[in-house]
Amino acid sequence: MQVSVENTSSLERKVHVEVPETRITTAVSERLQKMTKTTKVQGFRPGKVPLKVIDGRYGEQVRNEVVGELVRTTLFEAINQEKLKPAGQPQIEKVDASAGKALSYTATFEVYPEIKLKPVDKLKFEKPICEISEDDMDAMIEKLRKQHGKLEVAERPAKQGDVVNVNFEGFIDNEPFEGGKAENYNLELGTKSFIDGFEDGLVGKSAAEEVLLKLKFPKDYGKEELKGKPVEFKVIVNSVNETKLPDIDKDFIEKLGIKKGNAEALRIEIKKNMEREVRLTLQRQLKDIVLDRLFDVNKIELPQSLVTGESERLMSELEKNIQQQGGDAEKIKSASNAIIEEQAKKRVSLQLILAEIIKQNDLKADPKKVREMVEHAASGYEDPQAVINWYYSDEKNLAEVETLSLEDNVIDWVMEQAKVTDKPCTFDEIMNKGQTVT
Repeated sequence: MQVSVENTSSLERKVHVEVPETRITTAVSERLQKMTKTTKVQGFRPGKVPLKVIDGRYGEQVRNEVVGELVRTTLFEAINQEKLKPAGQPQIEKVDASAGKALSYTATFEVYPEIKLKPVDKLKFEKPICEISEDDMDAMIEKLRKQHGKLEVAERPAKQGDVVNVNFEGFIDNEPFEGGKAENYNLELGTKSFIDGFEDGLVGKSAAEEVLLKLKFPKDYGKEELKGKPVEFKVIVNSVNETKLPDIDKDFIEKLGIKKGNAEALRIEIKKNMEREVRLTLQRQLKDIVLDRLFDVNKIELPQSLVTGESERLMSELEKNIQQQGGDAEKIKSASNAIIEEQAKKRVSLQLILAEIIKQNDLKADPKKVREMVEHAASGYEDPQAVINWYYSDEKNLAEVETLSLEDNVIDWVMEQAKVTDKPCTFDEIMNKGQTVT
């Protein structure tokens, strides 16, 4: 077999292959010979059909089958012989399988780029750390009290923190617009869940009062047709309500899942939950920041076939999510192609970077950590053990968890090599700002 490789670009390769005719004729002959023993032909006893008859009837078909198989197998041999690493599905062309001549064809494909990683020990990170304080626990208890609070009608004008029940309708150029109307809507004043001025305009208003709010949609509003538009809202205040917070008593503590305990037991449980939340949040934030930094410092030429494949996967996920939410998938798809491609490039880059770090440092998925991740994933199901058994019933089921575990290993390795300083943060900074690692 003769093989030659042509570099048509930095990543594209054209592989030209020639396979001797004897390899085809030998394979065809062996297959036809076997068929004389198994093929039924009228006028001949089973197993006694002459080779010439089989060749006349099936020779061309068998040759085509053999050629197709040889193209696949010899391409694999050629790729291994030339030590190439295809990054996408090879495109086969110029197949010449004329009888009496060597089989020849050309395969075109992209190869994986050579990756030279920037030194990780030059990177600097501030790693957030958090000790749950008494103030943090007090704030969490107040939050839980608000979640279990009951609304009571307040016979007074509304103030910040109240929940007002309102009917409202919005008008642009004296015309109502889609999505601008609601009845018996509960709005907590001070949450800034409506456009600027709406909630402030209801402060000081009482039940049965009618209010006209002349406002303006922000320039970056989510709906294109409303961006920057002046708007008038006609609002009727149905009622003003204040939240009655529960006492921290036995009933309240039991509602939070602590069957036997007092206020101290409540604080212990809350602290434990807060520590778990902050640990998981910091892990996610740190992972995102490390991956972003690796992407920024390592610029890689990407095979377009990988980018295209990843773009198609991302677009499929987007369309599925949009359809589940009842949106217009085609409209959003046309507007999202550029964004999707940039996301795909980043994903492919990071996949290659992580794979290179894993290979260079011989990182392995820790079975103990994989087990912990599986148990955590299974904990939300009615029968956790059945879910755990499913993961471990087939290596394919574990593959995704092992990949995530390996990614965590990469993050740990980077943090061990890089220059890292601790950055004390509060619970609120970590859970609400989401920007605690730099």
